[in-house]
Amino acid sequence: MANLDILRHRARKLDTGWLRLTRWLRRQLPMGLYARSLLIVIIPMVLLQSVVAFVFMERHWQMVTQRLSAAVTSDIAAIIELIETSPESDRAKIIRIARQKLGLGVSIEPDGKLPPPQPEALFEILDRILGEEIEHQIGRPYWVDTIGNSDLVEVRIALDGERILRVFARRGQAYASNAHIFIVWMVGASLVLLTIAILFLRGQIRPILNLAKAAESFGKGQKIDDFSPRGADEIRRAGLAFIQMRDRVERQIEQRTAMLTGVSHDLRTILTRFKLQLALAGDNADLDNLNQDVEDMQSMLEAYLAFARGEAEEDVGQLKLSDLMNRLTLEAELHGKTVTTAVEGDDHVRVRPNAFTRLVSNLASNAYRYADSVHIEARHGIRWLTITIDDDGPGIPEASRDDVFKPFFRLDEARNLDSSGTGLGLAIARDIARSHGGNVTLSDSPLGGLRAVVRVPA
Repeated sequence: MANLDILRHRARKLDTGWLRLTRWLRRQLPMGLYARSLLIVIIPMVLLQSVVAFVFMERHWQMVTQRLSAAVTSDIAAIIELIETSPESDRAKIIRIARQKLGLGVSIEPDGKLPPPQPEALFEILDRILGEEIEHQIGRPYWVDTIGNSDLVEVRIALDGERILRVFARRGQAYASNAHIFIVWMVGASLVLLTIAILFLRGQIRPILNLAKAAESFGKGQKIDDFSPRGADEIRRAGLAFIQMRDRVERQIEQRTAMLTGVSHDLRTILTRFKLQLALAGDNADLDNLNQDVEDMQSMLEAYLAFARGEAEEDVGQLKLSDLMNRLTLEAELHGKTVTTAVEGDDHVRVRPNAFTRLVSNLASNAYRYADSVHIEARHGIRWLTITIDDDGPGIPEASRDDVFKPFFRLDEARNLDSSGTGLGLAIARDIARSHGGNVTLSDSPLGGLRAVVRVPA
């Protein structure tokens, strides 16, 4: 049982570590479709080029260098054998043959010593391979100098006595010096392919970006007149589906607005006749309740019309947040309430001014009605505009915070979010926020009452 618990604990730790790794990778990866598409092209290409380069370096380059070094070492071994087996008078002839036939510069130092070993250069395979071949074929003390940009390779080998044989060979005789051509060709071909891929991806992703921009503009309630589906078949189908959805939504909004406006207009005509008849009846205490009912119905109709106007089209324009805060402050003074305001970021925002003002005013008026102190703060960031309204009122139970956004819903206790009693206050506010591509949420306020947060794209 103890072993099982240990295994479970280790499994949980592995799962936690894996989740952290995946979250870290997600944070490091770019979020844009264009950048991710480039990564899809670049990463396999880089991996392929790396594998090809490794195989080339490990097999072809090393094999060619080893064969060339072996051939040079064999020539040096032959020269050593000729020097040691031929008379002194043939030495000049041997040196001439080595220079003319083998391409090696040979000299003999009668009294000499081998220099100290050279430091091994990083990524230099010639030192290692040439040294291995000398040890294998000649088996005598040696010194090799292949470091630097010189085109020559110097080899010193100890002969009998204190004689030192100095051999100078061209680097190309013992080393595959043309390997950089393959690397340059491979990198150049990759750059050409990446350039073509970038140009192609830009053409393919631009229709997707246009579709995303059109959907975002429609979510903010802006008009979209210049959008037309382009690109691949799948993108065209998505664009056509978006246009059809937009047309259906606009028709539904128009029908809903027309219906509410028509019904409210007809009812207003009837209420006007009621008011006229009550006025002709003169002053009568028995008619006070009836007059009050007519006034209540009039208030409800005004709320219905406001709800209908909330869906009406309005052009997007500039709204100055400081002016909005000043308006809310004046309204608070009329109610005799204490209010503090703050604006952070750019003072100007692009929204539908009348609708957005109605949205914030509805929430602020509710706070003024049920609280003594109110704090309103607007934060205009790069991507979002956030307006927070805190009050010290009675608040709203957490279980009812979703229901109060439903049309015609009214709280029975504590506070009612609609002064007209129709239950449309928050419904209008959320409709306006969502028509801007945002939302309205409710939570507990640090002041002890209700916090209303309006968040819309900047």
